[in-house]
Amino acid sequence: MFTGLIEAIGTVRQALARGGQMSLEVDCGPMISQDIQIGDSIAVNGVCLTVSARQGTCARFDISGESLSKTTLKYLKPGRKVNLERAMSAQGRFGGHFVQGHIDGTGQITAIRKQGDYAAFRFSAPPELLGQMVLKGSVAVDGVSLTIAALDKTGFEVALIPTTLRDTIWHLAVVGDPVNIE
Repeated sequence: MFTGLIEAIGTVRQALARGGQMSLEVDCGPMISQDIQIGDSIAVNGVCLTVSARQGTCARFDISGESLSKTTLKYLKPGRKVNLERAMSAQGRFGGHFVQGHIDGTGQITAIRKQGDYAAFRFSAPPELLGQMVLKGSVAVDGVSLTIAALDKTGFEVALIPTTLRDTIWHLAVVGDPVNIE
């Protein structure tokens, strides 16, 4: 279980696809890597993955064909930045909203409107996902807990505050980028 509050931005070091699966290595940086263990769950762009190996600040994840087919992980390449969040601790503070890390589907960024230090992002999404959304409801996009500001039959929109833009991969986003939606 996750909160949708991103803890760090990681960098993909290796993404090896073979036989319908993938081995993914991410440099998680010092904050995330200081206490992760093999078997821990980390949300990578919102997808709950299990640490299968680690060395220094890097963690390796083994990704099944099922996860590749339902997420945007298949598009990751070395150098790409990713949102990272460790699983919730029972002793920690809860913020954001409950995020399982089980992606419901994918969408695409269709518009970005900068408004000073703020931004509005519009996403396309399949009708079956849009039918589950409500105006002012919560949605996780690439693992980030967001509030739906506008919703219609073709997509939805969210407003991003300066902190969210700065502390997530959203400051690097461009129209056309694929996204994970939960």
